[in-house]
Amino acid sequence: MTSTAFRPAYTVQTARTVLRCWSPADAPLALRAIEANLEHLRPWMEWAKRYPMSVAQQAGQLRRMRGLFDLGQDCAYGVLSRDGSEVLGGTGLHPRVGEGALEIGYWISASHTGRGLATEIAGALTRVAFEVEGVRRVEIHCDPRNVRSAAVARRLGFVHEGTLRQRLVAPDGALRDTMIWTLLVEEYAASPAAATVVEAFDVLGQKLL
Repeated sequence: MTSTAFRPAYTVQTARTVLRCWSPADAPLALRAIEANLEHLRPWMEWAKRYPMSVAQQAGQLRRMRGLFDLGQDCAYGVLSRDGSEVLGGTGLHPRVGEGALEIGYWISASHTGRGLATEIAGALTRVAFEVEGVRRVEIHCDPRNVRSAAVARRLGFVHEGTLRQRLVAPDGALRDTMIWTLLVEEYAASPAAATVVEAFDVLGQKLL
């Protein structure tokens, strides 16, 4: 666990992407990517039902996300191309699964799926969670029907602990099951996630990982 006073990681670089804290200035790029993927997102992401929205409304949402990030309460990242010209998706480290643990969430634009990007970014955030944040457990949750998401967790060495039945409300209002995948700190070093190529930097640009 890093001793820096400037956690969390504001920028995370993977082999093909840059994950960075959202800024309100990202609203046009983010909105373009989200609205192009609404059909792809709505079956799985509850927040997708808020769209369409204006650029100003999107900027307001990103401003709230940035505020939570700066307070260390929730870390939502934009997934961008290495040159920063395109939003490829979104991801995050969320402290909603209990003390000493973080949950990774992610989505990838439909035009970029099937290339291993979700595995790449989830692996990167797994490293950040264990090596920067010093957690004991990382979780990935997904609908059992979302076979792509489940495959990401499996490829990174996460263990399927169980499936909670009719636990969450789906975007269409129906009750849905949720698969719980976990990786413990004792298992991390031997997991495929630990081999993910990643660099992480704090808010001042100082290297954390």
